[in-house]
Amino acid sequence: MDTNANDVLDPAAKPDTPVAPRPKALPIESRFLFVDVAAMRAKQLRRGALVRLDEDEVSEIQRVHPHKAERIAMEEVKHCLVLYDVPAPPKAPER
Repeated sequence: MDTNANDVLDPAAKPDTPVAPRPKALPIESRFLFVDVAAMRAKQLRRGALVRLDEDEVSEIQRVHPHKAERIAMEEVKHCLVLYDVPAPPKAPER
């Protein structure tokens, strides 16, 4: 094997292909769905997921960045940075 393990894990090494922009989610209009999506995202953040806010906040007015996972998750959902999927309701059994 010709490659060194440090070369593979080197954060300074840049891939040859450019990074595609992250797709945006549809805005959430239901308060209940907003809370559910934000809660699931907060759980991901507490388990070590990377924060997505820094990508789009360049154009916003400077303000204090939240530190709690729940507040970060709410901001990410508000900025449509969290993709979500709403399952279809189950079919009623036929009688």
